[in-house]
Order: sequence, then structure tokens, then C-alpha cells
Amino acid sequence: MQLINKVNLNVLFPKVLIGCVFLLLTQVLHAQETQQTQVFIIGDSTASFYKANKYPRTGWGMRLQQHLADSVTVHNLAVSGRSSRSFINEGYIYPIWEQINAGDYLLIQFGHNDQKKNNDRNTLPFSSYQFYLSYYINKARELGATPILLTSISRYKYDENNQAVDTHKDYPVAMRQLATELEVPLIDLTVKTTELLNKLGPVKAKELFLFYQPGEYPSYPKGVSDGTHLSEWGADQVVGLFVDDLKQLAPELF
Repeated sequence: MQLINKVNLNVLFPKVLIGCVFLLLTQVLHAQETQQTQVFIIGDSTASFYKANKYPRTGWGMRLQQHLADSVTVHNLAVSGRSSRSFINEGYIYPIWEQINAGDYLLIQFGHNDQKKNNDRNTLPFSSYQFYLSYYINKARELGATPILLTSISRYKYDENNQAVDTHKDYPVAMRQLATELEVPLIDLTVKTTELLNKLGPVKAKELFLFYQPGEYPSYPKGVSDGTHLSEWGADQVVGLFVDDLKQLAPELF
């Protein structure tokens, strides 16, 4: 009886081992097939996430997920008030380097706060601004991810001829220049949102931003006149402009 059991085990063990290996390989292949592509957004308050108590203030990054395939996960990690410099110096970027994988995307939009004169945020367009942007680009590429640059969205400002005024000056210019030098995909939201402001005109364009009377929304009991941050409708309009170009740059996300 012991001899029969020994023979049976000798016969069965290779079959069991082969079966286990096959099952493991199947699980690994399935995990690879179902692995989520990640899209990381870094930037400032025009893109960042807001809780319900700030409604209708909405970062455009909050509206991107709904446009992408189910196999894509958006991580909106933009932070209000940060520049290309302070996002690094305050440590916001480092957890992202731990999470991002080969095949993922890093969307980079800074500029609004780089203009600020604060010592901890200010950068110069053609030197330190490009230096910090280059850091994001090179590190993302080192990790196998694809960086995409986005110029800042336009603020609500018109001249006497009711034409939108560019308030970002050399920062979009510097980003375009860097994109060319480093051969990085770029989506020019400055141009696109300026065109949108001109298309809508000064009255309708206010609906893109936060212009509300006292009591109109609980978040702004005293009213608000904010031509920088987006309303929910404004975020939808901006992300729609962005998605048009993203489909050309990364069709696999859709």
C-alpha cells in the first residue's frame, strides 16, 4: 500500500506543479491585461480638487475622468497655490514618483503662481521655470511615463475692445520653447481658453468663472468676483478643449 501511494505521488506531483505554474502564469497575464493606466495631474488651483463646501468652484482636473476609458484612472494631485517650484520644495511630487509606472501619463500645468513674487513660489520664465519643468519631464521619462505639458488657462480679463488679455506673459512662451527643445507633447490651454473667452464675449464668459451675487451659493454668502478659478460649467468647457488634443496625443486613453 505504501509503494502504491509513493508511486501515485511521484506521478501526480509533476502534474500538480505544472498546474500551479500554469495557474500562476494565467493570473499574472490577467493582471497585466487588466492593469489600470494612470494619469497624474500636477499643477495649481485651476486644476485641483475641491470639496462640496466650495461648490461651484471646480478644478478642470475633476472633470477629466468621465472622458476617459474605464481602464484609465485619473489622480488629480494638483494643489492650490503651488508653483512649479513650491510643488517640489513642499514635497508634493515625491509620493507621485513612488506610484507612477511605465505607460502612465503625467500632466504638468504650472504658471499662475510662478508669477507671484513670493520667495517660495516665484520663478523666472526662461531660467528657473524651465529648470523645474525639466525636472518633472526628465524624472517621468526615467520612470517610463509620458509627460505632457499644459500652458495655464486664461484669466477673465478683457481690453477696451472686448478682446481677452493674456495675463501670463512669458510663462506660456517659455513652456512652448521647452516643449520644442525637449520634444515633449504640449497642449496650449492658454491659446485655447483665450479663443474661448473671445468667442463667448465678456458677459457670457463670466459663467466660466466665479462671478456670483450675495446669497446665490452657500459657499459665497457675500458674493464673489473671481476671474481665475472655474465654475463647474467652466471646468467642463476647459476639459473639453483639453480632451480634443489629448485624443490625438494619447488615443489609448479613450
